Amino acid sequence: MAPHKERHLSHRANWLRASVLGANDGIISTAALILGVAASDASNAAVLTAGIAGLTAGSMAMGLGEYVSVSSQRDTERADIAKEIWELEHTPERELAELTAIYQERGLSHELARRVAVELTEHDALGTHLTEELGISEETLARPVQAAATSMLSFAVGASLPLIAAAFGTHGNRIALTLVVAVLGLLALGAAGARAGGAKPLRPTLRVVIGGIVAMGVTMAIGRLFGTAVS
Repeated sequence: MAPHKERHLSHRANWLRASVLGANDGIISTAALILGVAASDASNAAVLTAGIAGLTAGSMAMGLGEYVSVSSQRDTERADIAKEIWELEHTPERELAELTAIYQERGLSHELARRVAVELTEHDALGTHLTEELGISEETLARPVQAAATSMLSFAVGASLPLIAAAFGTHGNRIALTLVVAVLGLLALGAAGARAGGAKPLRPTLRVVIGGIVAMGVTMAIGRLFGTAVS
């Protein structure tokens, strides 16, 4: 029999989620910060300082937050795996009955479900129970370091777009240029994320762009309001 070569996209879920989330936050939060400071009629130096601080602090916070969050998920998975190992060693018949019941619920007769459970248990008892009972597989295991590095890097890349736009903009056009670059970046991110995930691009792209525009608009309004009040 030929080996199974069909490829699915779910194995990308961990790094794709981290990269899209990181880049999205990088573009929106840094652009919003730059636009908020620029709307207060601050100097170009102040705007760039705020942008650089936002990029640095945001990428570090994103990486650390992702590492802590995914590490907690990995700890839970390890605890479940240890529990399953103990149960297989001490209560194998009960585990076999649980596996049989799972296959019966999927439509197999009791006899066939029992036979399938026995054969899969003989082949790979732990792997079968992790997949069927807990939904844990090698592809879906939480990877804290990968998630943290992906989030940190993608945040920095996303944040660099509005920062570069603000650096090349003048006092008169920096807001418009930053807005245009941020929206274009969000459009590209939405389309790329949809393509990598195998989804149609329209809805994910609109979701990213509309959310980003709202966030930037609110921040600009606050910056203008406080800038006027201070002046």
